[in-house]
Amino acid sequence: MAVREIKPGVYSVGAIHWDRRIFDELIPLPDGTSYNAYLIKGEKIALIDTVDPSKEKELIKNLEEAGIEKLDYVISNHAEQDHSGGIPKILELYPEARVVTNDKCRTFLKDLLLIPDEKFIMVGEEDELNLGGKTLRFYMTPWVHWPETMVTYLVEDKILFSCDFFGSHLATSSLFGEESDKLLEDAKRYYAEIMMPFRNIIKKNIEKISKLEIDMIAPSHGPIYKNPSFIMDAYKEWIGDEVKNEVVIVYVSMHGSIEKMVSYFMDSLIKRGINVKPFNLPKSDIGEISMALVDAATLIIATPMVLAGAHPAAVYAAFLANALRPKTRFVSMIGSYGWGGKFVEQIKGMIGNLKAEFIEPVIARGYPKKEDLAALDKLAEKIEEKHREIGLLKN
Repeated sequence: MAVREIKPGVYSVGAIHWDRRIFDELIPLPDGTSYNAYLIKGEKIALIDTVDPSKEKELIKNLEEAGIEKLDYVISNHAEQDHSGGIPKILELYPEARVVTNDKCRTFLKDLLLIPDEKFIMVGEEDELNLGGKTLRFYMTPWVHWPETMVTYLVEDKILFSCDFFGSHLATSSLFGEESDKLLEDAKRYYAEIMMPFRNIIKKNIEKISKLEIDMIAPSHGPIYKNPSFIMDAYKEWIGDEVKNEVVIVYVSMHGSIEKMVSYFMDSLIKRGINVKPFNLPKSDIGEISMALVDAATLIIATPMVLAGAHPAAVYAAFLANALRPKTRFVSMIGSYGWGGKFVEQIKGMIGNLKAEFIEPVIARGYPKKEDLAALDKLAEKIEEKHREIGLLKN
């Protein structure tokens, strides 16, 4: 990615990773990603964040293209290596530079990258760094999404360098984001996979930055927002307490029993005016499941018994939901077994982080029979009742 001017004296100097397809060996990246670094030129020069180590050559090339012979400061908003990984090389090339960050981030950078103490300048809440004509102000935004994360506000140009906050894993040659369903989808995927566990903390951080006059939001991944309200309004909806008239069904079927039950159950829900989002676990993208959980009122985990427990794919789905902590209001299970097992207790024990009411599950012995299908109708009826109680369906 070439050097591009955002505003006078403010440049994008990061890198696009077009073909990266997995992040942290965990998160699918269907649209690649970017590692955004920003250069601020006043009388002194600051670099806001760096890039993933795999792309540090591109960052160095961009700094050379920008004519940077001397660098005064490297602002580290977040210690995770896709942001900080290039810092050691930058300090090697610009030994006079100092790393500006908060105390918690300093500890992480020392541990992760072995940066010595003398290289740091510490800042705290609303501290400012005067570059001469450009003023950087720092705000602590812990748990968005690590405990040390902060954001940097460029006072004169009203740009919020938001780090992972408001980011999106989207590789694009467009410097500025086009307000489209595609951008919103990538931002929602990013929120769901990374930010949703910290939903209540994000509420406080959004309140903090909402007091600022912001012309642009420049995140560490994805394009820059020229219209900050586009992404901020979306976040306010995602972190809010309202849920939608939707049931997410995650399921795995080994010999057809669960598939039959899920198919019947979906039809029963749809007849009752409830939207259904099914995910066949062995064939599904965890990012799409995560996105569906952002708004859904109800989660159903459907699994056969395997060696007296739930199928490993269902166990993983329960672990994922518990880790993401969505605002789901109701949870239940559909199951099939051949002999004794405790997979209901197993799954229930794994989802303690969900502040959701557990509805009596439907468990069939072997292939579902008439009475099992009738029980699925009753479960659908119960969910309809619960959705009606919280105002998702009209009486």
